[in-house]
Amino acid sequence: MKPPGKLLRGTALLLYFFLYAPIIVVVIFSFNAARYGVGWTGFTTKWYAALADNPLALTAAKNTLVLAATSTLIATALGTMLGYGLKRFYFPGQKFFQSVLHIPVFIPDIVMAIALLMFYELAHHWLGWFELGLTTMILAHVTFQIPFVAIIIQARLAGLDPALEEAARDLGANEWQTFRRITLPLIFPGILAGAMLAFTLSLDDFVVSFFTSGPGSQTLPILIYSSVKRGLTPDINALATLMILASLAATLALTLLQRKKAVHK
Repeated sequence: MKPPGKLLRGTALLLYFFLYAPIIVVVIFSFNAARYGVGWTGFTTKWYAALADNPLALTAAKNTLVLAATSTLIATALGTMLGYGLKRFYFPGQKFFQSVLHIPVFIPDIVMAIALLMFYELAHHWLGWFELGLTTMILAHVTFQIPFVAIIIQARLAGLDPALEEAARDLGANEWQTFRRITLPLIFPGILAGAMLAFTLSLDDFVVSFFTSGPGSQTLPILIYSSVKRGLTPDINALATLMILASLAATLALTLLQRKKAVHK
C-alpha cells in the first residue's frame, strides 16, 4: 500500500510552517517603521542603522563573537582529544567515563548555570580565582560544549574502518604519523560538525551566560532579554535577525567546506 502522498506533503508543509513562521515574522517586523507594537506602518531599515550607533549593541555583539569563537576553539580541541581517547584507548573505568560524558548534555541549563556559578563563587572566595566576567563565561561555555564535541567525534570514529590505521602501522608509521595522516583527515568532518555545533550553542546561549556574566560582559542574548522586558521593539527584531543570519552563514560555510572536501576526495 502506497503512503498517502498528499497527506504527507501537507503534514510536512505544516511542520515547516510551524518551525519557520516565528523566524519569518521576526525578520519581517525588523523592517517595521512602527516604534512600538505589532501594527505595520511601513518599511524601513533605520533599526539596523540604529544598531550601528548603539554602543551597548556593539559591545554585546563583540562579546558574543569573542565568547563563541574562543570557547569553540578550546572546546573543539579538548573535545576532539577526549572523544578520541575514550574511543581508541582502553583503561580502567573507561565505561564509567563514557557514561558520565553524557550527563552534562542532559542536565537542564539552569542547573548547569547554578552549579557553575556556585563553583566560581567558592573558588573566588577561597582562592581569589574566577571573578565573574568574560573569562568565566568562556570557561562555562567550554564546559557544556566539550561533551557535544566529544560525542560527535566518537560517532565519527565508530564509522571508520580500524584496518586503515592498522595498515598504516604495518607500513611503519608510528602513532603520531598514523593519527596525523590517516585518522585526522578522516575525522575532520566530525571535527567541523562539532565545532559548528559548539559555536551555535555558544552563540544563542542565555541561561549559562546570564548566571556567569559580570560587569562589561553582556552578550546579545542577555541584551535582548533585558530589552524585551521594557517592550518588544523593532530594534530587538533587528538584533535577532542578525543572529539568525550569523547562524545561517556559519551553517552554509560548513556545508560548502564539507562539499569542497568531498569533491577533492
